[in-house]
Amino acid sequence: MTQVLDAPGRRVAGRRPLRAGPVSGVLRPRPLLVLLGGLVVLLACVLLDIGLGEYQLSPGQVLVTLFGGGDYADHYVVFGLRMPRALTAVLVGAALGLSGAITQAVARNPLASPDMLGITSGAGAAAVAVIVFGGTAGALGGFAEAVGLPMIALAGGLVAGLAIYGLAYRGGVDSYRIVLVGVGVTALAGNAIYWLLTVGDVNDAGRAMVWLTGSLNARGWDHVVPTAIALAVLLPLTLLGAHALGALQFDDDTVRGLGLRRDLARGLLLLAAVVLASIATAAAGPVQFVALAAPQIALRLSRSARPPLVSSLVFGGALVVAADLLSRTAFGAAEMPVGIVTAILGAPYLIYLLIRRYREDRA
Repeated sequence: MTQVLDAPGRRVAGRRPLRAGPVSGVLRPRPLLVLLGGLVVLLACVLLDIGLGEYQLSPGQVLVTLFGGGDYADHYVVFGLRMPRALTAVLVGAALGLSGAITQAVARNPLASPDMLGITSGAGAAAVAVIVFGGTAGALGGFAEAVGLPMIALAGGLVAGLAIYGLAYRGGVDSYRIVLVGVGVTALAGNAIYWLLTVGDVNDAGRAMVWLTGSLNARGWDHVVPTAIALAVLLPLTLLGAHALGALQFDDDTVRGLGLRRDLARGLLLLAAVVLASIATAAAGPVQFVALAAPQIALRLSRSARPPLVSSLVFGGALVVAADLLSRTAFGAAEMPVGIVTAILGAPYLIYLLIRRYREDRA
């Protein structure tokens, strides 16, 4: 059994110390195995998602085509039709998983995901406003065309995030208070969306309703590129803040004793979570429960003290790709939006979390 010193005279089982010059750390085998397992599941889901459909390709044929083999039809199906959709699913799920891991760790509450806190609802309300009024109100339509739907969804998510943080702040952010305020913001944004749908043009309202279901239909490289750029920028910044995320698991006195500026660290981490959730919502619409479930799956499998960031990202991608695969293949010719599939799968998990939380509070 591998042992490592974590304090003078004390050893911790199952950890291996690593040191490279001035940089040192601890290798924990179980979280690493969970991460590798998640990557294997994600790769398998992507290969199946690309290969299955009216034009069937085996996982081996998909791999051969990706590395330059295959005929013209294989190339068209893989690179022209299915790969952009699969990559969009991976990136949307990864952004939601990472965002959920941050919000749950900062709030120290498994229910504090972006969709439960109203961040995705705020982004959705802003996007629906543009979709509904963009075709009938010239000024708003021109503004939307110039700025773009992702930036408007990002602005809506930021407004919702600032409102939640500001209303929940009372010399600090309590986990119950931030969830309660988030539920209120979710309800407010939901009512705003219903109002927008009733006052808008019927055709624009129809387009907005389709977008609100959370769909990956007709997603192309123009959805992949901006989402990939946002994730490539935010993932390293979030990993740099992982040490602050670990310190925030302690009580406020301990955090201050560690020399961490608590409110600044919380604010920056929540800002990263808001941007990630808003970008994902702009790419595919509201995809429910992924940000709630992916960090908890990674947490329970790796047995970590808080949701692991990279594993949450990987499991989020795998969940959305698996849901997309089900939505395309399990309902015959009637393709179901991926957001409905994730909601069907995630609702029982939310009930389980609520019951578990209730029992913990009574114990």
